[in-house]
Parts: sequence; structure tokens; C-alpha cells
Amino acid sequence: MNEDMMQAVVIRESGKRGDWNSLILDEIPRPTLQAGEVLVQVEACSVNRADLLQRRGLYPPPPGASSVMGLDFAGFVVQKSSDVEAWGLSDRVFGIVAGGGYGRYVAVPHDHLVSIPENLSFVEAAATAEVFFTAFHNLFREAAVRADETLLIHGGGSGVGTAAIQLAREAGVQTIITAGDSEKIAKCLDLGASYGINYKEEDFAARTMELTGGKGVDAILDWIGASYLARHLDILKSRGRLVIIGLMGGNKCEIPLAPLLTKRLRIIGSVLRSQSREEKAALAQDFAEHVGPLLKSGRVCPIIDKIYPIHEVERAHQYLREGKHFGKVVLTWQTGG
Repeated sequence: MNEDMMQAVVIRESGKRGDWNSLILDEIPRPTLQAGEVLVQVEACSVNRADLLQRRGLYPPPPGASSVMGLDFAGFVVQKSSDVEAWGLSDRVFGIVAGGGYGRYVAVPHDHLVSIPENLSFVEAAATAEVFFTAFHNLFREAAVRADETLLIHGGGSGVGTAAIQLAREAGVQTIITAGDSEKIAKCLDLGASYGINYKEEDFAARTMELTGGKGVDAILDWIGASYLARHLDILKSRGRLVIIGLMGGNKCEIPLAPLLTKRLRIIGSVLRSQSREEKAALAQDFAEHVGPLLKSGRVCPIIDKIYPIHEVERAHQYLREGKHFGKVVLTWQTGG
């Protein structure tokens, strides 16, 4: 293959917004390094719900980002721009990007990279990147949860959910999770969740109040949005924090504003993809300092449900769409995963 080209998963658009456009493995130009960047040969990446939206034309990459899907990667350094002193060739690294993770190579600012602990494989590192970055940032920097507080996590069996449970556990935070079946709830409890609520069988808000003796929770990690917002305001304690990281339940609703004032609540919107280069560099450093040791010691670890070779990306997306997974779905360029 031409050294200026690489393989990548490409979206073949039907021309209709919202269609489940097909995916193909094709050859495209290899990224050209800009100042301060490092070229990484990708060995594995994970599948995120944002990918399902992007392939349908519903979540385009921010300006300047690669049009190739993929918000995370794990691999090794193969080239550096002339002004980069950090990192050496063959260093194992992982991290998050605004796009490009589904390519064989990805260009990344050198200060966005995190070293892969020796105890993690490329597949495990790929399963760590997006979800542990997301959980860490939103729990400890946006919601500022601390020991002895109570946290509600929706989608406890998701990649972000399984990461958040573990990080909260290590910080001494009590967690209540929601999930759609008893098996997922049991697995979440094994990871360190204090309580589990089957949202298909119980009203999560009423059950949360029961579990907390009527006190409610200090913080909520929410990817549902509009359909849960009013109930979230009801179950938050005084000075409670609601961090919205997704809008699976809609983006428009009408809510009473009185609780915001009387309980001095904070509603925080959060997204990593469109953060500035400087913000992502600070996050990578913060993550390496605080989460890196937990990963290296094995106190927290990625939860992997299934691994697919990159050419089976369509199967991987279909599996994620079905919602039966617990933890992460990973794509690998390595033979045998």
C-alpha cells in the first residue's frame, strides 16, 4: 500500500439525513502532522454511541477534526513533528480525539497522549480511553463529587457507567445505578455500586428517595436529558449537581424553576469532543496523574463485553444498537484481537 495512504472505516452516505449509512473499510490519505503533533499507529479503538449518531449524519465532527469516526484510540508512536520532544518511537499510548479513531493512523497533539500502563493491552487501553476520561472529568471536575456523597448513575452497565462506578468507589462515593435488567444490576453491584434500580420495573426517582431515606442524592450523571429532568430536580439534595452528558431522552422540556432557586441546584452541560486543544491537554495531564495510578495498580479496569476485528465494524455497531452489552465494545486491527 502507498505509504501516503492508510485503511480506515469510511461512511458511505445514502444522501438522506438520519439513514443508517453503510460502513466500508477503504483506503484514504494518511494524516499529515501539524506542529506539536504525533502520529500513532492505531491497534484498537472502541465503539461509542456518538459513532452511531455520526454515521447517520446526526453528530458531525467539530470544525477541523477528522471526518473519520472514532473518539478514542490505543496504539504506538510511529512519527513526531520536528518540534515535539516528548514521547519516543514505539511508545505505547492512548487517548481521546474529536475524530479519526477508526483509522489505522491518527494524528494527535503530543500533550493529549497518555502512556498505556504495562498491565493493559492495546484492546484494554482502547476500552479505557473515552469512558474513563468521560467519567473522571464529569464526576470529579464538573460535579465535584467527594467522599461520603451519594451519586446516581444512569446506564450503570454502559462503558461510562462501569467506569464511573469504579472511580466513585475508589473515592468513597456511594452510588445508585439504573439499568434495564437484573443481570446488569448484579454486575454493577459487583463493581462497587451500592444499589441498583431496574428502570423498566420501578420509578427510579421514587426508588432513589426510598434508598436514601428521603434525602435524595448529591449528584447525578445523566445521559437521558429532557424526559428525566423534572424528576432529577426533585431528587437532588440542596446544592445538588446534575451533569448532562447525553440527550437520549430528548432535548426539549418544560420544568419548574423554583427547585433551582430554593435548593441552589446546578445543571451542568458537558461534552469532551468539542473542548479546545488546551482543555484536552489539561484533562490528559489530570487524568494521567489521578487515574493512571489506579489503572496501573489494577484498582480500576476497563470492562470489555465484545471484541471485533476492524473489518466487522458493522457487526460491532449492530451489537451496540441492541443495547445488550455490559461495558465496552472494542474494534481491533490485531489478528485475534
